[in-house]
Amino acid sequence: MKHITFNPYRTIGIKNTTYLKSDSMFKHIDQIKESDWVLFPEYWQVNSLVYGLNKKIFPSVNSYHLGHDKIEMTRALLSICPQNVPYTLILPNNESGFETALNEMPFPFIAKEVRNSMGKGVYLINDVSEFREYASISNVLYVQEQLPIDRDMRIVYVGDDVIAAYWRVGNGESHLNNVSQGGEIVLELIPREAIDLVKHVAQTLGINHAGFDVAMVGDQFYIFEFNILFGNVGFQKLDISVEDKIVEYMQKEDSKLNIDTMFVS
Repeated sequence: MKHITFNPYRTIGIKNTTYLKSDSMFKHIDQIKESDWVLFPEYWQVNSLVYGLNKKIFPSVNSYHLGHDKIEMTRALLSICPQNVPYTLILPNNESGFETALNEMPFPFIAKEVRNSMGKGVYLINDVSEFREYASISNVLYVQEQLPIDRDMRIVYVGDDVIAAYWRVGNGESHLNNVSQGGEIVLELIPREAIDLVKHVAQTLGINHAGFDVAMVGDQFYIFEFNILFGNVGFQKLDISVEDKIVEYMQKEDSKLNIDTMFVS
């Protein structure tokens, strides 16, 4: 197989892969056409690669389109597992939307920027003035109930299965458990129900590369969001190669395509 990658950091261990800078994409159209897979393009490249050049990309187009925006992601989750989504309001950023949020979401609650990750753009809102401050920097009001937790789970789905799962425990100084925000990785048993939930969501939505953030309250599981460009610190502790899992998946997909082609011919 011959591959093009636009993100060498995430494809270091994948053989026969040529790195191109994303901003030089249109200077290398012929080289891209000759490749078997295009790996980790930037979001703005996806439509040209998939619909214009008819290329196989990894992560999947579903992963990109749903993972790019928390609003689209949340609506997709609400369509298939509403009981596993924290109470969430998505409202226009005007006075009516502001008042609706205050009437329906008790303090404290969480407010998020719709295009951010690694715990960035996530705010704990304790009062009206803090909510006003958030509203001043956001185009849309995205607010979510604050769950009574001091930890959550990172469950990573690559290819067609969960490849890693671990707890992230907060440091007690923040409302966030993200490792990038000071959370600690704890390698303890992850409930099977949480893993099955992530499998169901990924397979239903066509997601093939994402880190899911899952909370547990009593015996109920909640998905906050998923990130298609997740951190790798947990994999270092677990001694897992994401690149190997990606290669296995691509080989499996190519085998399926070859079998389908044989039957058609």
